[in-house]
This record gives sequence, C-alpha cells and structure tokens, in this order.
Amino acid sequence: MNKLIVKHIINFIVFVSLQVLVFNNVFFMGYINPYIYLMFLFLLPISKKNQNFLLLIAFTTGIIIDAFQNSMGLHTFACVLLMYLKSPILLSLVPQLKNRTQSNIVFSINEFGLPVTIIYTSSLVFIHHFALFFIEAFQFDLGNILLRTIASGLVTSILLIIFQFLNARNTLK
Repeated sequence: MNKLIVKHIINFIVFVSLQVLVFNNVFFMGYINPYIYLMFLFLLPISKKNQNFLLLIAFTTGIIIDAFQNSMGLHTFACVLLMYLKSPILLSLVPQLKNRTQSNIVFSINEFGLPVTIIYTSSLVFIHHFALFFIEAFQFDLGNILLRTIASGLVTSILLIIFQFLNARNTLK
C-alpha cells in the first residue's frame, strides 16, 4: 500500500478517535465544542481529478462522527460542504495555483505561509460550523447560531492551526 494512503488512514484513526473519545466530552460554557476531526479533512490533498472520491471520504467521515454523536447526518452535510468548498476557497486565496500543473495540492503552512493558513482554516471552519449549527437549530435563531459558530469556530480554528504548525515542524526535520 502507498505510504501516503497509510498516512491518511492513520490521520483518520487518530483525529476521529480524538474527537470521539476526548473532544466530544468537551463543552465549555454551553457554546464551545471543538471539532478537531476536521484536521483529517484539511490534511487531504486538493485534487480536481479525485474530487468525487474526496467528497466520499468527507461523507464517510461525517457519517462516522454522526454515529458517535447521534446527530442524524448533521456532520455529514457539514463535512461534504467543507470538502466541496475547500478547493475554491484556496484558489481564491492563492490565485497562482490555477496555473499549476501539479494535480494534487497538499495544503501546508510551509508552502502557503501563516496568513493564508489562518484565513483558509478559519474560513472553512466557520463555514462548517455555521452549516452544522444552522441545521442543528432547525429554526432561525440567528443570535444563538452565530454565538455558537463564532465561539466553537474560534477554538477549533486555533487548535487546527496549532496542529498544522506542529505538523509543519515535523515535516521540516
């Protein structure tokens, strides 16, 4: 099996396990619940050729999280939306990638820098969280949805940026 596939399988097991065993039990002040499993989706390469396969991986990841949280497809929708928007958001932040001949783009702090990483990660996390909390509320309580999105999104973004920074340090060695 390809080393890259094994690495993604290990990432999947680690981040989903962390989410299910640790972070699902973290709930600060009634509004903050970090979703660290998103790091697995961030570490997947962006590929025009394999977009449907990546959407299937996001769907599977969401279904597994939904099974453990008993959330009936909420995470599945939010994960597929995140994976669908991942490439357009990165291409809007770094337009020179459109001319790139490489088929797979692996996002990293080393290649794109800290400012792009912060904007990219925060954008995707806030889109994911807004979709998740909007569907979860099943009503138009915008104040509560925005409060939960901002609070959880901020904590999740910080944790994901820290993980990306640590991952970048490990790849430099």
